[in-house]
Amino acid sequence: MGDDRRLAAVVALAQGMAAAHTPQDSWRAAALGACRALAGTFAALSVWERELGLLRVLVNVGDRAADEEEFPEAEAYPVHRFPEITEFLHERWITGGEPNAWVETADGGAAGEPGYCHQRVAALRRRGRGSCVVAPIVLHGRAWGELYVARSTGAPVFDRADADFATVLASVVSAGLAQTERLEEARRLAFTDALTGLANRRAVDVGLEEAVERYRREGTVVSLVVCDLNGLKRVNDTLGHAVGDRLLERFGSVLSLCGAMLPGALAARLGGDEFCLLAVGPPADDVVKVADELCRRAGELELGDGVACGVASTGDPVGPVRSARRLFRLADAAQYRAKAEHAARPVVAGREGPDDPVVRLADAPDTPDGGTGAERRRFRGRP
Repeated sequence: MGDDRRLAAVVALAQGMAAAHTPQDSWRAAALGACRALAGTFAALSVWERELGLLRVLVNVGDRAADEEEFPEAEAYPVHRFPEITEFLHERWITGGEPNAWVETADGGAAGEPGYCHQRVAALRRRGRGSCVVAPIVLHGRAWGELYVARSTGAPVFDRADADFATVLASVVSAGLAQTERLEEARRLAFTDALTGLANRRAVDVGLEEAVERYRREGTVVSLVVCDLNGLKRVNDTLGHAVGDRLLERFGSVLSLCGAMLPGALAARLGGDEFCLLAVGPPADDVVKVADELCRRAGELELGDGVACGVASTGDPVGPVRSARRLFRLADAAQYRAKAEHAARPVVAGREGPDDPVVRLADAPDTPDGGTGAERRRFRGRP
């Protein structure tokens, strides 16, 4: 491959990783870009899990064998089967050498000289591949994993120039992985409550919009549990905000534990003393049972005075749910009623007949003072 084509391949790989939206997209772009750049028929990206002593495969692309999944859940190999990972990468690197790529063939070692690796050679033969090039990946100054590209039997065997080019590609992949890490951290911070570690209001906004759209498209049940932690102001005023923060953290743990009872539920802190659970799929009755358990566990916390909990679900007779805002208002109204009545159990929208007071409250028009009569409530705007 000429210099211009190799430069274009490097640029394409970098662009592919830069355009990735998730870590999986990034891994796939790295493997595909390297496979194309090296005219391979198969490529894989693997990470070294030091604490487990495993080389875990993240992605397989190209002509995969029957036992190779694109994103395998359990394809991992003990590092002791690949001594070159530690010997070549660490011993040679720390003594001044570079973590350069090397070539293995179905007949044994070739260019790059880390030494004959029986495991790799056996895998090449078993899967009908004639040669492979292995490029160590270094991230943040530490060995991270490896890039592996193979060619089928009968194709030209990788040579020294290919190994050198694979070393360059591994550096590009490393830069792309670092960018992905930064983006994931920024995304995590943007959608995570700093105090409790739960999702934040922004995450609920996005998740609820997507869930209601799925409900409208497929009829999937969407349920929202909104909780107001009672007694936080008293704790802050009498014991201090540090103790109040501990109460928020402890309730956050209870909410997370209860949320785990609903597959895929999102546990979040909306802000201040307000929390919620967003469940997509489980029946409304299952969500109410979990909300009941949440109230019980919250009442057992040594601080605070339990929670006021409201539930709204598309699985209950609440009328048309055409927007995320309406479901939020229903759960909010149910929570408000629970708080007003000092209810020890959740209030559920739509379960008190055709003239359900919670549904009436949720659907009442907003007024400048938040409402009239006994049911005064300024509902939040668009969630």
